Amino acid sequence: MSEFEEPAAGKGKRRREQTPLQRALGLLVRREHSRKELGRKLKARGIEAEAVDAAVNRLAEEGWQDDTRFAEALVRNRANTGYGPLHVRAELGTHGLSGEQIEAAMATFEGDWAENARELVCRRFGEDGPQELPQRRKAADLLARRGFDGSCIRSATRYDPED
Repeated sequence: MSEFEEPAAGKGKRRREQTPLQRALGLLVRREHSRKELGRKLKARGIEAEAVDAAVNRLAEEGWQDDTRFAEALVRNRANTGYGPLHVRAELGTHGLSGEQIEAAMATFEGDWAENARELVCRRFGEDGPQELPQRRKAADLLARRGFDGSCIRSATRYDPED
């Protein structure tokens, strides 16, 4: 029986405690995790820091955990759910990724941030977008909270600073 396999659960038998490696793999099969996030979750489950580091390192060596893959997936997911580049960069930074890793992940985004902002505004304010100044301000606030920069906000709301 390998270290990834679990014993067959017999009637009345107590389930064997999972190893740190098995617990980490269980988290990774659900979705991608950064090294930092995976380590934090395992430590929160009461696993010792040395065992956590060993498990995470082994999974990274064997290709189960990859920060680059995690970062690319996060960029795709957040862009598809209406978040802008400022939010995505900040979130990637919380996962302990280097500036180069963040920039490389952001470069994999093949869409247009301004178009994403426009689609979000259209979903919230109708196909024609906000027409009156108060609506445009609300739309601009929404986009700013979602992490879009000024140029995306202006193009998505057709906001003229002289209004």
